[in-house]
Amino acid sequence: MKILQKTLLGSATALILGTLSSAQADTIKVGLLGGITGPIANMAPPMVDAAKMAFEQVNAQGGIGDGQKLEAVVADSACNPQGATDAATKVVNVESVISIVGPHCSGAVIAAANSVAIPAGVTIVTPSGTSPEITGLDDKDLVFRTVPSDAYQGIALANTLLDRGIKDIAVAYLNNDYGKGLAEAFKAEYEAKGGEIKGYAAHDEGKQTYRSNLAKLSKDDSKTLAIFDYGDGGGLTMLREALENGFFENYVGGDGMKSDAIIKGLGAENLTTFLASSPVGEESSALEIVSKALVENGNKADDIFATNEYDASFLVALAIEKAGGDKAGIAAALRDVATAPGEVILPGEWEKAKKLIAEGKDIDYKGAAGDHEFDAAGDVPGAYALWRVGAEGFEVETDM
Repeated sequence: MKILQKTLLGSATALILGTLSSAQADTIKVGLLGGITGPIANMAPPMVDAAKMAFEQVNAQGGIGDGQKLEAVVADSACNPQGATDAATKVVNVESVISIVGPHCSGAVIAAANSVAIPAGVTIVTPSGTSPEITGLDDKDLVFRTVPSDAYQGIALANTLLDRGIKDIAVAYLNNDYGKGLAEAFKAEYEAKGGEIKGYAAHDEGKQTYRSNLAKLSKDDSKTLAIFDYGDGGGLTMLREALENGFFENYVGGDGMKSDAIIKGLGAENLTTFLASSPVGEESSALEIVSKALVENGNKADDIFATNEYDASFLVALAIEKAGGDKAGIAAALRDVATAPGEVILPGEWEKAKKLIAEGKDIDYKGAAGDHEFDAAGDVPGAYALWRVGAEGFEVETDM
């Protein structure tokens, strides 16, 4: 009797385990690490929505392999190193994700990569981590981005301002990987081309006031202030206080300052002398496709980094398909699906891509945010624009 009970129990256990295994095999998890809270909280939701939209397109057109569904596991990296480490630990060690899209902020990318993803062999594709420090990571070719490095943004912004006749400037930058990296790239190019940096100072995140910082920066009588910070955080406070006290006449920010939070908090009528730079997708059919889909999904076509996040997510899906669901093969597959030569795949063309991959044919994804031909460090080139605040929100002032 005991033997029979053991046999029945063993059979039942095997059945349960088999059912669980089968259920798990029906989905493939990908981590979406976003700055849901913290200094870019206003930017993050449209980005996460864009990633989910890409996965929904994949699932609606056959999914991965024999019909496995991509499941987005969203975790809050809070735009800081500790938050990113905690979020990455959760999605990798508890949720067993096969890859990660994100994190959104540079310091978060570096922390998540070094502490969790690289040791675990998990490929990361960040849509918005722009610090030049990411380029130099000893990442075993596991860290990629669909947004250009701030080494390029700093150069482009410096030259654009000089071309507009701004020959001297004060610079306030957030003392983290993002702010420091962008400020250093800007300063080097601006001074090399004959511009004068009259004030240059770091500041900490989350202070109640930056009046003393601004007063010191304004002492050398520059009329223009560059703020390299986040528009959902200290950058908003700094810009508000600068405007209230008349410390400067003109203001310029990097991509972190191109936030609707600034318009909501200060009013468009008070931002007539404010400009912000950010990466933009070059005009293409891919950009049109994703922009239309974003609007139909309830977001805006020009939500910052939304196209970069869409591309990162669709590329990760293509790489998973190409690698046959093997985590160890995703990084190499990512390069394969993003690099010419190969038959062109546009956003949303999952069924076409899946068929070509099954036939052993090369594909080349052309994204909404760019071509994404990854270099040896996993970086991509890109284009930038300078934005002004208009009646309907941010509008392109000029290409950079």
